[in-house]
Amino acid sequence: MVNMERHHCSYAVILLLSLIIILGLVSFSLCFAAEFKRSKKEDLRFNGKLCYLAGSQGFDLGVAALVFLFIAQIIGNLLVCCKFRSRSHERGCKTKQPKIVIISLVLSWISFGVTIILLGAAASMSKSQPYGEGWLDGECYVVKDGIFLGSAILILITLGTTISSIIITIRRRQAEKEGRKVHAQAESA
Repeated sequence: MVNMERHHCSYAVILLLSLIIILGLVSFSLCFAAEFKRSKKEDLRFNGKLCYLAGSQGFDLGVAALVFLFIAQIIGNLLVCCKFRSRSHERGCKTKQPKIVIISLVLSWISFGVTIILLGAAASMSKSQPYGEGWLDGECYVVKDGIFLGSAILILITLGTTISSIIITIRRRQAEKEGRKVHAQAESA
């Protein structure tokens, strides 16, 4: 019975890891597409001293990339936290959390935060900027070349650090279980 539960748990982890990877890659692809669909300098129109910039598909693609990345980050962090929580219940409150997992999670959240800011600003600038309103203080702004691509690279970094923290947590937990199993067998012999 315990062996069957372990298989269901490992299938769930594999399924969630696959979902995180797919969501991250979709977010990466959407950023890549947004780079080519963003508003260009040539799209900027002037009416005397007021400017106008038509909206582009970069806005929709950028917002979708943000949503997919956000979901992947939340699922990944919940998975790591669940593994820590289940380990702390097994061993009591004195659980030592591996520093590499903590460092990986911190890097994941830092790259996630920078990505959200960069991608959010780029997507926002890709929205329609009417005459007299612009993007900020009545002025029109155009997303520079490579901003969406930079966001895509940051998405891969976020995805990689999140997945590495999950894998390290799972492997460490498996090693601890194997160690307890060997210890229990040695005591019973």
